[in-house]
Amino acid sequence: MYLSIFYSLLGLASGTGIGYAFGLLQAVALRRNELRLREGKFKSGISLIPGAGARTAYLLVTLLIIQVVCPLLFRDGTQWWVSGGVLLGYGWTLFRQLMLRRMEAKA
Repeated sequence: MYLSIFYSLLGLASGTGIGYAFGLLQAVALRRNELRLREGKFKSGISLIPGAGARTAYLLVTLLIIQVVCPLLFRDGTQWWVSGGVLLGYGWTLFRQLMLRRMEAKA
């Protein structure tokens, strides 16, 4: 019983780390694209697609590596805790961006 709880918490923590790292990667890309827009180097929305695809591929490859390296995180329903952690980690970065933009809009 305690081992099941441990695996669930470990899966949640691992997923949160993956989601947060992906969110940070997306935030860096957003800042880079906003800088390009301010500098006038932004040509079209089509030029953003290759970078977005690569970042999504990195996320999927990371999840695949975690599945191979840590198979205990993906058995007996624990995979849902990992998925929930990814949601929490990525959601936190989006929430922070939203709060920062709202504070900037008020100032």
